[in-house]
Formats: sequence, C-alpha cells, structure tokens
Amino acid sequence: MIMIKLTPMMQQYMELKEKYKDAIMFFRLGDFYEMFFEDAITASRELEITLTGRECGQEERAPMCGVPYHSAENYINRLIQKGYKVAICEQVENPKDVKGIVKRDVVRVVTPGTNINPNTLDEKKNNYLMCIYSSENRYGIGTVDITTGDFYVTEVNHWKKVLDEIAKFSPTEMLYNEGLNGEFIKEIKEKYIAVINTLEDWYFESSRCEQKIKDHFNVHNLDGLGLSEYNIGTNASGALIEYLYETQKNTLQHLTTLVPYSTDAFMMLDNFTRRNLELVETLRDKQRKGSLIGVLDKTKTAMGARLLRTWIEQPLLDMDTINNRLDMVQVFKNQPLLREELRELLQPVYDLERLLGRISYGTASPRDLVAFKQSLGMLPGIKALIYDIDSTLSKWIFDELDPLKDVYELIDKAIIDEPPISTKDGHIIKRGYNEEVDKLRTATTEGKRWIGELEAKEKEKTNIKSLKIKYNKVFGYYIEVTKSYLSLVPEGYVRKQTLANAERYITPELKEMEDTILGAEEKVVAIEYDLFVKVREAIGQEVLRIKKTAKAVATLDVLLSYGFVADRQNYVRPSINKEGVIDIKEGRHPVVEKMIDNDMFVSNETYLDNLDQRISIITGPNMAGKSTYMRQVALIVLLGQIGSFVPATEANIGIVDRIFTRVGASDDLASGQSTFMVEMTEVANILRNATKNSLIILDEIGRGTSTFDGLSIAWSVVEYISDLNKIGAKTLFATHYHELTELEGKLEGVNNYCIAVKELGDDIIFLRKIIKGGADQSYGIQVAKLAGVPEFVINRAKELVSELADADITKNVNVEKVLKEKKEVVTDDNKSRPQQMSLFEETTHNKVIKELQALSILEMTPMDALNKLYELQKIIKK
Repeated sequence: MIMIKLTPMMQQYMELKEKYKDAIMFFRLGDFYEMFFEDAITASRELEITLTGRECGQEERAPMCGVPYHSAENYINRLIQKGYKVAICEQVENPKDVKGIVKRDVVRVVTPGTNINPNTLDEKKNNYLMCIYSSENRYGIGTVDITTGDFYVTEVNHWKKVLDEIAKFSPTEMLYNEGLNGEFIKEIKEKYIAVINTLEDWYFESSRCEQKIKDHFNVHNLDGLGLSEYNIGTNASGALIEYLYETQKNTLQHLTTLVPYSTDAFMMLDNFTRRNLELVETLRDKQRKGSLIGVLDKTKTAMGARLLRTWIEQPLLDMDTINNRLDMVQVFKNQPLLREELRELLQPVYDLERLLGRISYGTASPRDLVAFKQSLGMLPGIKALIYDIDSTLSKWIFDELDPLKDVYELIDKAIIDEPPISTKDGHIIKRGYNEEVDKLRTATTEGKRWIGELEAKEKEKTNIKSLKIKYNKVFGYYIEVTKSYLSLVPEGYVRKQTLANAERYITPELKEMEDTILGAEEKVVAIEYDLFVKVREAIGQEVLRIKKTAKAVATLDVLLSYGFVADRQNYVRPSINKEGVIDIKEGRHPVVEKMIDNDMFVSNETYLDNLDQRISIITGPNMAGKSTYMRQVALIVLLGQIGSFVPATEANIGIVDRIFTRVGASDDLASGQSTFMVEMTEVANILRNATKNSLIILDEIGRGTSTFDGLSIAWSVVEYISDLNKIGAKTLFATHYHELTELEGKLEGVNNYCIAVKELGDDIIFLRKIIKGGADQSYGIQVAKLAGVPEFVINRAKELVSELADADITKNVNVEKVLKEKKEVVTDDNKSRPQQMSLFEETTHNKVIKELQALSILEMTPMDALNKLYELQKIIKK
C-alpha cells in the first residue's frame, strides 16, 4: 500500500473530516471557508460556485471551492434547505500567537432543525427538531426549538398518533431509532417535508438518556421534571439532548425546562383535517393569506405570532382554561381604548425568546441588546395597564411579567444607543461605564489633536508648506513631502517610502505618537469586546426570568389579537358546554366572509347534539355552499376551543375531542393512490378513530366509483356513524345521493337538510341557506351552465337527462332493499357471480324489454316486425 503524504494543513482537514463524514465541512482559511474533495464537488454543484483545485501533497490537485466568511450564512442556509448538514470549522487560536499551522476545530454543525440564523427563519413560525423513539409498541416523542428554548415530550401508543404530532409541530428535521418500522418512515417521507436521520441505538440507551437529562437540567431525579410516567419519552428526549450537544458544541443554557404533555389534553387534529380546514396555510398555494391564521393573526410580536399558531394547532379540552381565555377576550373586545394602548406598547417589543437563543450561542450583537433594552422599556407600562383587569389569566400575566429593571439598567449603562453591527470593531461601550476604556478613548481622541499640532509645528520648523502627516494600515503614520520641497527636508527625517511625486518620512517623535495612538485604539477595541461579552453573559444568567416574561407577553399579545378580531369582525363569545350540544345562530365562515363583502355572506343556523340531532344529511347542488357551511361549523367549534370569540350572533359549543374532515379529494400520485383510494383512506381513518364526542365533516363520500358502489358505501358509513354502539358522533354529511334522505326516520338521530335554491326558468340562484328537508334534484346541468360549459353540450345533456329520467334505476325503487341485494348474472357454466350495476346499461336494457313486452307480434306484418327489430337494434347499439 502506497502511503500518500499530505501537507500539514490537509492532514488537519482530513482528521477533522473523519469525525463529520455526514456533513459538508466549511474549513476556515483566512477570509474564506474552503471545501475539499467530495464536499467541494457537492457544494460547487448545489451552490453554483466555481470548482478549482489545491495542492495537497498528492500528485493530483484536490478539488476545492470556497465562499467568503462574511457571506457564508447565505451559502450555509442554501445547503440546509436542500437537506445537507454543514460542519463549521474555525481557527481556535490567534494566528499572531502561533508559530506554524493554526489549530482548527468544528465549532458547530448546522442542520435544518438547528438553524438559528434569524435572516433565514420565519419569525412567526417555530423551527422544531423532533426525535422519535419506538419500543414495545409505544412511541416517545421529544420536540425542541433551539431558537426559543421550547422543549416538549410525550408518548403515544400508535404510529398514527405519531403522524398527528408530526402534523402539529411540522418539524424541519426528524431523528429516529434504527428499530422504527420501515413502512412508517416511508409514510413520513412521503407526507412531510423534513430531513429525516437515523440515530444509532446507543443514543437511546435508558440510563444514558436519564443521566443526560439530569445533567442538563441539574436535577437528582426525573420526577421533578414530571417524567415519571414518560419512560419512552425520556429516551427520545435524552437522545435529542445528546444530538444537540454533539452538533451545537454549546451549553444550551436557554433550554431550561422540559414540558411533558398528554395528547389527551388537546383536541386531536389529524393531517387531513388540518389540511382541509386550512388552519395555518391554504390547501392550494400554501399561503397564510386565506387560512384561519391569516384572519386571526393581528399580533404585534413574533412571540405572539408563534404562540397563536401553537394555540390553533392545539385546541383545548379543559372548559376552565377555555373560559379563562374568553374572559380576557371579553375585556379586550369591550374596552378598545385599553386594547389599542396595550397593542401600541407591544409594537416595539423585541423577540425575547430568540434573543435568548442567540445569547446562548454567543451570536447576539450590540444592536440586539439595544433592541432588547427598548423592549424592556415597554414592560412597566404594559404591567401597569393590566393591573386592574379582573380575571384569572390577567393575574397570571401580571405575576409572570417581570420588567427586568436590572437588565434594562445594565444595557443602558453599558451599550451606546446606536452601536455598530459588529462586536469586533469597537465603539460599543458607553462613556462612563469603564474607566480604562474612557482613558484609552481619550488617548485616541487626544492623539488626533497631537498629530495636528505636530504637523503645524513641522511646517513652521521646515518651512515646507505642502507637508502633511497621514496614516494608512500598511505604513502607519508618516510625514509626506512633495518632491519640489525635498531640499528643505531636515536631517532628522528618516525615509520610509518613495512615490512618483513625493517622499514619505518618519521621525522619532511621530513614531512615539504612533505607538501611543495605535496601541490605544487596538487595546480599546479588545477591551470593549470583552466588556460586551460580559454584558451579554450577564443577561444570559437571567434566562428564566426572561423566558417567563416572554411567555406572558406572547399570551397577552394573542389575547389582544383575539379581542381586535372579535371587535372588528363582530364575533361573539361562545358558551362552552360538556353536554355535546352545538347550537350556532347565524354562523359565518371566518375566512370566506373576509374574502367577500361581509354584507354578502349568508349566515346559517346549526344544531347538533348527542341524541335526536346527531347526523345532518345535507343535499343540494354543487357550488351551492355545502362545503363552506360544513367547514364553517368545524372552524367555529375550533375557534371556541382555542379560546376565541366566533363569527355568529350566538353560539353554544359542546367540547369535542376530535374534528375529522373529509372534504374534497385528489390523486396521490407519489404513492400510487387514486382519488377514490385517497378518499377511502381518509374515511377509514375517521371510522377507526372517531368517538361519540367527535365532530365529523364528510363531503360527497363515494363519488369516485360507480353509482351503486358509491351509494352503498355512503349509506353504510352513515349507518356505522349513527350507531351508538360503534361511534354515535355528531356529523355533517353532504351528499349528491338523494337516496340517503330515506334514512331520516329509519336511523335514530339522522335529519335531512338542504341548500335552498331559487329556479328562474332553466337558470338557478344559490341562496346559500341551509333549510330543513332534502333536495329532490342536483341541478347538475344548471351548474355546468354557470361554469361556462358550451351551450351545445348543455342542450344535449338536457335531451339525455330527459330520456334517462324515464327509466331511472332508482325511480319507484326501494333503495334500502336494492342496497341489501346483490345483482347476479348467470354465466354459461351456470355459476352466478356478483355484477356491478351500471346506469346506462340498465336503462337501455329496461327500455328494450318494455317495448318488446308491449308488442303484439300476431298483429304485425313481416315488414313491421323487421322495422321494429331494426329500431330496437339501434337503441342497443347507442
């Protein structure tokens, strides 16, 4: 084996790269981060930068590319967004103090879930990293946002519930143990946009994980953290902490709490429901505008915006907690002057949570601290205004909100009001804060005066009118004399540099001044940096107080946002009950009414309970508003359970444990599923997981298959849901199968409703009003006309529907009986088999049979018989 001798620098690179094989290494060389070998090839391709080469001690040059260090964050973010990890390797020694090669080490590994760059993160959305551990048919889930310090842990008993938690948090990166089910991982990769990595089993070893958690949170046992009943969750959380220490090379001091939670404490929302109800983004273009959060988010702070998203994703089940929120919203709706004064005070409040993250990482800038001070300046006024509000939640906010006067005063005394962005260029520390800094600053200021006085003195002494004392970074201070005056230069001047039209000199006196001035400037910059770091670290020591205050401010911000929307959109306070009654007067869709003129939106009534009004069968034409109506009911219930007022004139909302929706359908080509398969998958999820306390929204079940198959499925689904021994849930069931209206009176709790329609000749007007009773037709041709289908097609459809109506397969037929029977045909081998019923085959067949039965063969001439046979043959061939 031939040993290849590498240069010392490349040996250093290879040794470090060996430890971070799965990351692209940004290797600091002077003012650049360089990448080599495979990393260089990958980075060159992904970042579209030039690939070059470098001598590395081998016969061939090593592939190399690089980026300037001052713009590296942009390049790192581009790689992170493409799913790569980036290991940042820095010089950890001052080159001035070292002979030979400078020591380097990886100071941080950046991954999608550990990205802290504020310029690349959505300030209104958390950036979660999730770890999943599977053992003995249970799943532990640890979830952390290192930018804010939020850290949660839970356990569930089915992988479907894990998917629900993934949908709730939308992590950008997920970790899991090697034993996790392969099909499960495949489904995650298909459904969610996140980088997914496997951790080796040793990360999840129980005793190791427990010790990691104890060490980080400085506790003797896990009971104090509430983890006694979360053994599997402890493994997931411990592995997550191990991964963070391994990649971040940091104490993570802002991760101060680990919050265990039970999924039973919140309304469960699966991914289908979140998507169909468009809670935080629209279904089509994934935008906030047009979603529920787009309507509700009138927050003034980034912290409030993130908390609002969390509340929407986690509706409450506890009545007292819901009412506590509603009490505050009531105050803010009824007292607009108080509300607007508080919102104005919140306007300049900084993102305190993410500041703590940057302090923990040592990346908070002087300007960050000044913005932080300005934020703290708002807190006393906020606290004073909420003092007189009489509610449980206002008292909690008042107690948690710490004005942090000492932190404010520290920053005010130490940092100038308009500091530079950089921490290494000086001009950060305020005069009067540090005596040595003041003295050195005086030296630099006086030094400029000294230079001016020396220049005037030398001009007078030498009589050289063009004499100037100048400075540059290469030569320092020097005396410059143009060539026309060289004869007047005295002997004490020492030549330093010759130019085309001048000479540059130095004198002992100028050299002494230079040493004093430049030494002071260099020294003051170093001292200012050290003082700034100490101020930043002092703020970091108050992490618990700051986090509590940040949560209080965020909570206040969300409640003010609720109050603002309630006032401007004419929302009302809902009554909350545990009896299962949903009674909504003049309910409106919160998003749709914002997209059209409020006066144009048609409100509707809704009544559902656990007894005689469990299921509403809703019929009517497409485009008439069935889907909008059903979604608005679901959203009003959800709004009530997140503690918001609702768009209605009156609402009494029974707490539901889950909302299920099956609205609309599309192909899932990536996994090879048709529209009908997607629909049935969603229906299966609902039927297997709904309880009597759930709210189910079903729209057009069975449309993706034949008429009788679809009708049979829809009928059976209603029967199953209505059965109190199976589900018995409150349900809104929209359908184009008018036959389902027969279920009213046959199934307990089923009632018919329809969309009111006004007919004007061949045209129709959708009245958007839900009324009692069932629709007797679908108005499909009229809807097609409204949609712009060509007139020829419309007229031909009218002809066909008239012909088909005469032999309607469901006319005068007992549908319930038909659905229970199988149509069979006899084959040549005298064996029967089930046969799918087809509308067009059946009507043609019936028409021919009826005409044959009506013929009087004995009274027909041979020519009449042939003509009739020809006519019947034409019918069959159509």
